[in-house]
Amino acid sequence: MAYIIKKATFAKSSSKFTECPEDELPEFAFIGRSNVGKSSLINKITNKKDLAKTSQTPGKTQLINHFLINEKWYLVDLPGYGWAKVGQEKRMQFSKMIKNYLLQRKNLKCVFVLIDSRLEPQAIDFDFLNFLGEKQVPFVIIYTKIDKNSSSQTQKILAQHNRELMKTWEELPLRFMTSSQTGAGCEDLKDYMKIVLDEAKQIQNLEETSQTQKSEETSQIDETIEE
Repeated sequence: MAYIIKKATFAKSSSKFTECPEDELPEFAFIGRSNVGKSSLINKITNKKDLAKTSQTPGKTQLINHFLINEKWYLVDLPGYGWAKVGQEKRMQFSKMIKNYLLQRKNLKCVFVLIDSRLEPQAIDFDFLNFLGEKQVPFVIIYTKIDKNSSSQTQKILAQHNRELMKTWEELPLRFMTSSQTGAGCEDLKDYMKIVLDEAKQIQNLEETSQTQKSEETSQIDETIEE
């Protein structure tokens, strides 16, 4: 059965990494070039039409936006990396804010990098993917707007992307094909999130069990010494 998002609420907007909510809950971050359809896809996944603000003007998102999902994890809407109509100083601020978040957010489980399926390979997308790979930040590629082209056109462009990826990657990263209009790929994407969340929970449980065992062993040693 597909993973169901029952509740999605806005939590906080942050202008810097240090202002983000406490890093107790796992989170997934969404990022992509301006006008890639990020807000629309977030709204489709969460079944809330106005959760992430959409705009005809590229570069609408300029803060780190946290949305609390099912009271258990965060969906994070990051500013795009193809900033439109902003000055050099503002671009540098965005770049610093995003890098600090990506490299220092301990509870970040995966970055979803959105790429427009209608476009031939763009250097800015692959530069960002390579940056994530070099820094060992887990990511998945999300191709958007697959309803805008024919299946043959989409496959042709995807093949171009695959060839470009294989120039620097030993194997292709995990990818999803999506449409915020038809909902294609959205259920698969949510199911993947559920798998990652379950794995994170299992690891947490093992760590807590291990910590409990160590505490008990320490307590037993202390009692033996006292005797």
